[in-house]
Amino acid sequence: MSGTLFLIPVPLGEASPPAAVLAPDTLSQLQRLKTFVVEHEKTARHFLKAAGHPVPLQQIRLLALNEHTQQQDVAALLQPLLDGEDVGLMSEAGCPGVADPGAALVALAHQRGIAVRPMVGPSSLLLALMASGLNGQSFAFSGYLPVDATSREQKIRQLEQRSGAGNETQLLIETPYRNAQLLAALLQACRPDTRLTVATDVSLPGESIVTRTVEQWRSSPVPDFDKRPTVFLFLATTARTASGHHGKADNRVKPNHFGGSGRPRRKP
Repeated sequence: MSGTLFLIPVPLGEASPPAAVLAPDTLSQLQRLKTFVVEHEKTARHFLKAAGHPVPLQQIRLLALNEHTQQQDVAALLQPLLDGEDVGLMSEAGCPGVADPGAALVALAHQRGIAVRPMVGPSSLLLALMASGLNGQSFAFSGYLPVDATSREQKIRQLEQRSGAGNETQLLIETPYRNAQLLAALLQACRPDTRLTVATDVSLPGESIVTRTVEQWRSSPVPDFDKRPTVFLFLATTARTASGHHGKADNRVKPNHFGGSGRPRRKP
């Protein structure tokens, strides 16, 4: 019988103790595992020590899966699972499998009929969306934009058009040392009334989450986010509002398909 692939979230920064952001069940399961698939061994060992893993670090097996791993080598990482051992998959920060090389291993596990169990922990994307005040019922994560300035501007305009047409919040991330370039590109390409959230160091002591219109951001000081993990979110004015339909936007809170305030109704 195959083992289970446990998806183990990791704190979003070293200043965040594992016990403060990981559910007790996540920590308990992590401490029972002896084999992990990780991006980098050094940071993985640091996290396991901070999480209070009871096994000496030199006795824990760490298998590398990162941007340098060849696709044909990913399948070999399933062998411990096929041998019946439970394995933990960890990202460098946050939830594995989301904007993360570990997604390839999860896909193969499903193909081989191996059980996959996600554990509870922090996601900078979801936390930023929660705190943004933007539309949390319709949203899309586009990851990294093109580095080329012209291609990046075209992509931003496409996403803004999609956002306005569907009332859909757009989520983006960037390599921390390029945060300022992405913010400048968003302020250049987006319409003045588009709402933009800059969420930096989410869940960490220096956390900053601010939502303003693009017009307001253009007259504000540049945030202190150099080399700090940041999520960018924006929501364009809907096509109906932008066209001045009946002179007013329909700003009423609408129930979702579950009914009520967004919580699924319990069955009687």
